[in-house]
Amino acid sequence: TGALAEKEISSTNHLSTMAPSKKNKKNVESMNSRLKLVMKSGKAILGYKSGLKGLRTGKSKMVLIASNCPPLRKSEVEYLAMLAKVQVHHYSGDNTDLGTACGKMFNCSVVTIIDGGDSDILVKQD
Repeated sequence: TGALAEKEISSTNHLSTMAPSKKNKKNVESMNSRLKLVMKSGKAILGYKSGLKGLRTGKSKMVLIASNCPPLRKSEVEYLAMLAKVQVHHYSGDNTDLGTACGKMFNCSVVTIIDGGDSDILVKQD
């Protein structure tokens, strides 16, 4: 029974390391397309320092944080967003993916959206 239990545990661990589901991938793609539309028709700030300025001045409507943003930086952005009553979205990709989704050739861990433009990114997502 010990070998059977070990095999059962290893099979459950295998499930957690599988590729992202189609629903999750579709969600990421829709966020990327929304972000691309914001960059084209709306107004967004890329970067941590500029994003904090946007949050402090009250211009921001939404903040996107990359998955590999350092914890202290992430909590600081979340705290200022909470004070400013701004929606926070934890982007599933890392800072390279977030920069690429914005159409830039550099990494970006924080993106602050000031004007959504033609995109529906500012509409509440579940």
